[in-house]
Amino acid sequence: MIILLKENSSKSQMNYLMKWLAQKGVDVHVSEGVNRKLLTLTGNTSEIDTDLLKSIEIVDDVKRITEPYKSSNRACHPRDTVVRVGNAAFGGGNFSVIAGPCSVESKEQVLKIAQDIKKSGAGLLRGGAFKPRTSPYSFQGLRENGLKILAEVSKETGMPVVSEIMEQSQLPLFEDIDVIQVGARNMQNYELLKELGRTKKPILLKRGLSCTLQELLMSAEYLMMGGNENIILCERGIRTFETTTRNTLDLSAVPMLKEMTHLPVIVDPSHGTGLAKIVPPMALAAVAAGADGVMIEVHNDPANALCDGAQSITPSQFDTLIKQISKMRECCYKYDSQKEE
Repeated sequence: MIILLKENSSKSQMNYLMKWLAQKGVDVHVSEGVNRKLLTLTGNTSEIDTDLLKSIEIVDDVKRITEPYKSSNRACHPRDTVVRVGNAAFGGGNFSVIAGPCSVESKEQVLKIAQDIKKSGAGLLRGGAFKPRTSPYSFQGLRENGLKILAEVSKETGMPVVSEIMEQSQLPLFEDIDVIQVGARNMQNYELLKELGRTKKPILLKRGLSCTLQELLMSAEYLMMGGNENIILCERGIRTFETTTRNTLDLSAVPMLKEMTHLPVIVDPSHGTGLAKIVPPMALAAVAAGADGVMIEVHNDPANALCDGAQSITPSQFDTLIKQISKMRECCYKYDSQKEE
């Protein structure tokens, strides 16, 4: 349930109303609207009389939210949430790029890639230490040593790092990791999400291979219930009948999610396609669709990569792509400005 307060509502009046609502057994959250405040009620609101609420002097309107996702709902939080990591920011008109190898192979490899992508304009370094693989015979990552390498490279380059967690027991190992990634396979690992919700670290939440947008937002709810609102949603492709690409990159998810939620939305065209040659055009398409960022797999020797070399672009290709993204964002900004006029 949402309570829209009048513009001239005093703080004392609002506090009195919030206290009264709390006595009804619901949780009350305050959000800033465009010109006024909103009170979002979560919990069992069925016993609350909307007509009685509307009769209160400072209340302008009352609406019941029918969607099962509450905290991440755009209606409950009209303003974009901005997630800041180091000098990078996602959401609210901000755009940042995450890049790096699929998996950490050595410090020399990660450091060289980090230096190259930082020079090109990437804001965050990604690298997998724990690798969830379909085949048990595939490279599973360097695990704890991989995280240590990422932390060392982060200190040497000043770049914040993103890496994927697999289970709750690994959380203490991620103390020096700036953004914890929840992969597609773990998007509905609710016990893991509950644990991550208790942390204050930003969470990069990837969409599951066969999950709807509503299911993605329900997973975000698990994180937000624990008090963690630093969530970046990631569209990384879904499973369809098409076999020419690794997954089907659902770019329609970007504008739909921007309408449904206030959380920032980024796109991973590397996993979304599985083909390095179409990563650049799909990344540009993601920018045009309104994404708040992209995550690109970059490897200095894709042919000999231990993981997902087929979808990795080289540092020089990444540098070209960053310049194209900058031009695309300029075009999109001009288009939006013309629409407003």
